[in-house]
Amino acid sequence: MLTRLPLAAIAAALLTAPVAADNWPQWRGVKNDGHAAGPAPTEWGPDKNVVWKVKLPGRGSSTPCVWEDKIFITSLDAAGTSLLCFGADGVEKWKASLGGPSGRGGRGDEGNDASASCSTDGKHVWAFAGNMKLACFDMAGRETWSVDLDKYGKVGTRGIQFGIHWTPVLYKDKLFLQVMHKNAQKVVALDAATGKELWAVERPGYSKGESPDVYASAFVWEGPGGEALLVAHGNDYCTGHRLDTGAEVWRVAGLNPTTNGAWRFVSCPLVTPDLILVPSCKNGPLVAFNPVGATGSISPGNPAEKWRHKETPDVVSPLRVGNIVYTLNSDNGGLTALDAGTGKQLYRQSLPAKQIYRGNMVHADGKILIVGREGVGFVIQAGPEFKVLATNDLKEKVYASPAVANGRLYVRTWDHLYCFGAK
Repeated sequence: MLTRLPLAAIAAALLTAPVAADNWPQWRGVKNDGHAAGPAPTEWGPDKNVVWKVKLPGRGSSTPCVWEDKIFITSLDAAGTSLLCFGADGVEKWKASLGGPSGRGGRGDEGNDASASCSTDGKHVWAFAGNMKLACFDMAGRETWSVDLDKYGKVGTRGIQFGIHWTPVLYKDKLFLQVMHKNAQKVVALDAATGKELWAVERPGYSKGESPDVYASAFVWEGPGGEALLVAHGNDYCTGHRLDTGAEVWRVAGLNPTTNGAWRFVSCPLVTPDLILVPSCKNGPLVAFNPVGATGSISPGNPAEKWRHKETPDVVSPLRVGNIVYTLNSDNGGLTALDAGTGKQLYRQSLPAKQIYRGNMVHADGKILIVGREGVGFVIQAGPEFKVLATNDLKEKVYASPAVANGRLYVRTWDHLYCFGAK
């Protein structure tokens, strides 16, 4: 039986936890922008540059998070969802239960109870399962607290058909996430040390049909002057919220121009200091705006809005490298590069493999990595011209985003976790 640690000890650890730039502590990296601190292997495969490969006890689409010599990932089997910790050598250190299965199996292989990714600060790791249990563990796998997020509105066995994907985002001593489905539309802040609710605010929207079911995750935006807001996305809007109260500061409108009832948001906003990129879905708009000083409704004609691009895929989130924004123009892998300042298209090219894309792009050392659902991955030269540097075929299904830390590339397939790099 897992023992509970004194809350004062947890709080003290949070205040002293280091931020190591070369780790991958959350779903989209250190700054939630898809950037790795160092290089990653450009060639990989079932027999190429494999440091280790482990078979997971069950399936899932969560992305691993990495802190120094520990790798964390969730997995779903018949008993329920588990949080696993592997060492840098691929040996399992511990396995902790996140509870039984939700009964919501997702639709086909597009999602299950192990879809949300973990977050860690090197002292604790926070994990969220499709049964709506959010839990905190120490580095030895001992559960320190847990909460049932069904208290904000019960999902039900037939709700949110592609599974629960909301990844908790850690910022300083707080944990933020959005809980958005037909029976709840809230953004929530918890004390990371105790799980105590700091605030939970209603986030009104007017969507219909499936659109209130949201698969995107929230992120924290940090401005150039040190200001910060929680960015929530779904229910036809993107909103910015104060971190201390949850009060809404701005709202990006016009993301569902036809009030489509199947306009469910999966792709997530990309937060950078001077530009937030807000996707929609189904070839809807990609909106770029400057959040510094922005308030109220952000729509065409508002000076905060910089440009709108007409194409957004259903799932893959945008990536910014320098003054270039990269986005897929469809789920089938057309890559578009845009000028970040103007939205002008620099190129629009097809990736050379016929497959659907579910995992996000990652930038490492001037290169963009993306892996498709059929397991074929590409390394693209970052820059204004389209250039494929490498093509790599894992020959396994891949739904998760890659992670890069300490010179290694981690790719979670439907059944395995791979570590690529120099041995």
